[in-house]
Amino acid sequence: MSAEEPLIADLFEVDKRLSLKPVVDFNNYLRNAFAEGPCQCHRCRDGGDQNSYSHQHNFTLEGRALNRRFATTAGSDVLLVLKKAWLSYHKEDLNLVGALDLAKLKTFTDAALHERLLALLPASGLAREVDGQWLLQAQAD
Repeated sequence: MSAEEPLIADLFEVDKRLSLKPVVDFNNYLRNAFAEGPCQCHRCRDGGDQNSYSHQHNFTLEGRALNRRFATTAGSDVLLVLKKAWLSYHKEDLNLVGALDLAKLKTFTDAALHERLLALLPASGLAREVDGQWLLQAQAD
């Protein structure tokens, strides 16, 4: 057995924590957080200016027009699935005050879903970006 053999094995080994149920559930949640097409709420149908909305309704992600599923993507809903995945993957509780470590969050988020994640955090009211730093916001809903 050569000294290089363990290094090669590590290259092809998949992080088993990515298959934990809360992590899989979080990634599925991100996949299903947006619906196809523009928002059909009465404000959007009536031609409302989205700039006046407190939370964005319509998105262009992955080259497609999508809308946020409000019934399942309130900040408290996002926080619930995020806390479970974070604890499962990192074996520590998510710090609910202050800065959100986006690099640690992305470690258990499918790379194909990073764009959805960055859209959902502020749209749900869970976090906001200030000077390149993501900050968690208190949830009142």
